[in-house]
Amino acid sequence: MSKKPIIGITGAYVKHNDNMEGVYVHHDYHKCVASNGGIPIILPYINPEIALETLPLCDGIILSGGEDVDPKLFGQDPHLQLGPTTPERDLAEIALVKYALENNIPLFAICRGVQILNVALGGTLIQDIPSQVKEPIQHSQQIDRSQDTHWVTISRDSKLFEIVGSDRVRVNSLHHQAIDRVANDLRVVAQSSDGIVEAVEYIHPTTFTVGVQWHPESMASTNPTMNDMFKEFIKSSTNV
Repeated sequence: MSKKPIIGITGAYVKHNDNMEGVYVHHDYHKCVASNGGIPIILPYINPEIALETLPLCDGIILSGGEDVDPKLFGQDPHLQLGPTTPERDLAEIALVKYALENNIPLFAICRGVQILNVALGGTLIQDIPSQVKEPIQHSQQIDRSQDTHWVTISRDSKLFEIVGSDRVRVNSLHHQAIDRVANDLRVVAQSSDGIVEAVEYIHPTTFTVGVQWHPESMASTNPTMNDMFKEFIKSSTNV
């Protein structure tokens, strides 16, 4: 029996009450990893040093969704609409990004994940789309997260196009922040009709390194196109 790849999924923060708080990952992530042949584990944020010590356990990394990114990391003051941030998580994930890229570990960055990927490589963020973008579409949908809500256009010369097989797909949308200035080592490979960056790829790829602004893990059980993204990611992780 061939070894299943271990996929580390970075954790967000949740507090139910004074006696219940800690690391959280939406179950769609680990269900999607498991259904495509991987073994999911949750990576808690503590500090960058311990974050790096978890990486020998992992054949691939998913940077998951969650809190806003602390704007001090890209040289800005907080916008009035900035949501909760977790600086410890930001620093741990930045360390994971840099190590993964330097050591050719497959990396799949989702929603907040694509934002921290951009910040880790020197880019900046739009802190609040509704107030900072002229005539934006709705990016924080009011329907179930498993449903699509808007179109994105994909570059034909991209890894993402190779995976999904189309230059236009429907996606869900659960964010109010987005990439602003793109890091030099990333290229934009998908956008929404209002110009928001919806996907990026690393310009020096030796393995799977893709970031998307939507949540394919929540569409994958009923949408083969979204599931193909995880299938390709798990395949890349199997070959590490």
